[in-house]
Amino acid sequence: MDNQEHEVEITEKSKRKPFPGWLYGVLFVLFDAIGVGILEWGVTATSRVKLSSPTIGWGFVSKMWTDLNFVAVLNLLLCGIVYLILLMISNRFWVATPIYLALAIIIAVVEHFKITIRYEAVIPSDLSFLKSDAGNLMSFMPSGAQWIILGAVAGFLVLLGLCLYLNRIDARHGRMFRAADHRTGLANAAARILLVIIPAGFFGMYAMQAGTVGSWANTLSVAMGDQSSMWDSVYDAQRNGPVVSFLRQLNPKVMEKPEGYSEATMKQVAKRYAKAAESINAKRSANLNDSTVVYVLSESFSDPSRVPGLKVNKDSMPNIRKIKENTTSGYMLSSGYGGGTANLEYMGLTGMSMANFDSSLSSPYQQLVPGQHWTPTINQLWGAPKNSIGVHPYESSMYSRAINYKKFGFSHFYTLTGPDIISHQDKLGSSPYVSDEAAYKSTLEELKKTKSNQFIQLITMQNHMPYHDWYPNNEFTAQSTTGTALGKTEQESIQTYQKGAAITDQETEKFLKQLDKIDKPITVVFYGDHLPGIYSTASEDSNNSLALHLTDYFIWSNKASSSQGNKAENSAYTSPNFFMAQTAEHMNAKVSPFIAFLTQMHQKISAMEPPVVNQIQGWQRIPEGQSLYLDASGKPMAASDFDKKTQRLVDDYKLIQYDITTGRNYLKSLGFMDLPKQ
Repeated sequence: MDNQEHEVEITEKSKRKPFPGWLYGVLFVLFDAIGVGILEWGVTATSRVKLSSPTIGWGFVSKMWTDLNFVAVLNLLLCGIVYLILLMISNRFWVATPIYLALAIIIAVVEHFKITIRYEAVIPSDLSFLKSDAGNLMSFMPSGAQWIILGAVAGFLVLLGLCLYLNRIDARHGRMFRAADHRTGLANAAARILLVIIPAGFFGMYAMQAGTVGSWANTLSVAMGDQSSMWDSVYDAQRNGPVVSFLRQLNPKVMEKPEGYSEATMKQVAKRYAKAAESINAKRSANLNDSTVVYVLSESFSDPSRVPGLKVNKDSMPNIRKIKENTTSGYMLSSGYGGGTANLEYMGLTGMSMANFDSSLSSPYQQLVPGQHWTPTINQLWGAPKNSIGVHPYESSMYSRAINYKKFGFSHFYTLTGPDIISHQDKLGSSPYVSDEAAYKSTLEELKKTKSNQFIQLITMQNHMPYHDWYPNNEFTAQSTTGTALGKTEQESIQTYQKGAAITDQETEKFLKQLDKIDKPITVVFYGDHLPGIYSTASEDSNNSLALHLTDYFIWSNKASSSQGNKAENSAYTSPNFFMAQTAEHMNAKVSPFIAFLTQMHQKISAMEPPVVNQIQGWQRIPEGQSLYLDASGKPMAASDFDKKTQRLVDDYKLIQYDITTGRNYLKSLGFMDLPKQ
């Protein structure tokens, strides 16, 4: 370099000025917002995501002034903490910024890929996947992934170029702390350490407590506008931001540790109910897995004629009413009203009760199951996964079912979105949902594929809300008996629902008649998961709570079964956690120690659920108060009035459930879930 060029460079440097502190503050907020925007893009910019919702896309920001919802600010705060930590560690604004943006881009691309393939946002259990199966990451790349990656790289290079340019014109070169002497250097180092430790501590404490109702972190989230939508992880991430959505699920409080929980205690529990199983099995001759069992969760199926203050012109369920008269049947206490399907499904498959969980655990399918090490379910009693089939004519990603059913040991889960595609997808009228007739056809095909005994779980969709005059020539009408007429929307919804329930009634009878023609023993457990959330008039009266949480159920066996026409004792009321015990009793089948426990529990408490409310189930928390317990006649029981045996069963239930869900799994090696050897 000659002297003239050197002089020009010195002149240019002398013209550059260090950026003032306020400008760094503005740029920090700007780049922080860019990072949050990139993350939000990751959960919205796919062909499977509809951007018309006011809560996502630009609405994620605009709802600050339309709804006074500041969850976007909460995401800015949390991402800003990560950005600040990087800044303090590097002490270079123009080094920390591209690193922060690179992290945001990488996470957004991963979110985009996962949503494209599975329609599911990144959840905490994916971190364990990175440890155990990182080598197979390439197999999860969607078609056209290379263009997304190239676009992401190009976008990062543009942002990197901007940072390099700003670094060039900034005479300070982004240095945050500069020391003129040794003493100042030590002070700056201490300040930087504090600015790493304090924000990191805040972030860590928030992450550990954000999923616990009543904690400062959860209270902060709710105050800022976090409205958890646990039924759909993608919508939840769109609505509340992927950072808030992810951290809320990172460390949910599952249960309080029961008093006396230990390995010795669990051995005593296992021994106690192994003895109970021996006593029960001495009186029974059949084996549970010598028959095929079909669980039918009929979406929102219930009896409109039992809704308080409602008069209907016609019975929507005459066939099921007749079926119930000749087999094990009654009313099922539901934890939900207008929602909460997966919780009822979870209880039916596992025998666990939502009444035992902490109020923070509002959705086991999202918050608990993906991270569980041991997930015993009733279908596993049929042995190899090939004998367990799931059928659901809707998206496999809802409630993270695709992940959970694989974990439960189902070999196939047939849905609209695959990877196993359901064979029949017909709809009725203008309804957007697959009909029950089509769902039953798909189930029958699975039953006829093999002569082996199976466990099949069917979750229908026909009667899912909302209800908008779907069916032509609807002959059903409803009116209020309270003196206040039904609103137009409520009346349309009820009458549409009545017709749908009547169609379910007819198709269920046809399904059972077809099962009677199959030459292998089949038992069906049929139940409505909850009432539809359309009875706004009835729901205004808190005295209607119990009536609005009772659905119909029955356990029925076909002609090839020795248990056809059986009626189990104490069947007038139940809750889904008791289904496996009732099924075994109906079939006169031998039981495991766990099913023996549930059998004894059901004899003392007919039904149990968390406190119920007359509103469509929210997902922020389980309601407060004493759990709802019903006796054999359907009357509420006070926990303070339990006799000694009942209280011991309740205490043992908590020990069992804690050990299986969040404890040390002592019962796993004690044969607690094993049926007696044949």
